Amino acid sequence: MTFTKTIDGTHATFAVEGRLDTLTSSVLSDALLPFADEGEHDITLDFTNLRFISSAGLRVLFAAHKKCKAKNKFFAVTGANDSIREIFEITGYTGI
Repeated sequence: MTFTKTIDGTHATFAVEGRLDTLTSSVLSDALLPFADEGEHDITLDFTNLRFISSAGLRVLFAAHKKCKAKNKFFAVTGANDSIREIFEITGYTGI
């Protein structure tokens, strides 16, 4: 898994590629969670090039969403393929 962070004014986009799983979720977590907690930016995760997400990846999303919500910041996921959207629907993450 790799990601690219782009900041445009008050909005940050994390474009995530590859597999977000037990082995890689800590890399995204280490960058995303402090940014969600301390930053002043709204956050979008671009999953256009993400092929797979595991429960470890979902935990990172949930934690980031919770931090953003507590600070009244926008948090969204875009570009998810059909299999990732299905995982979101099954787990109840479609509200993100």
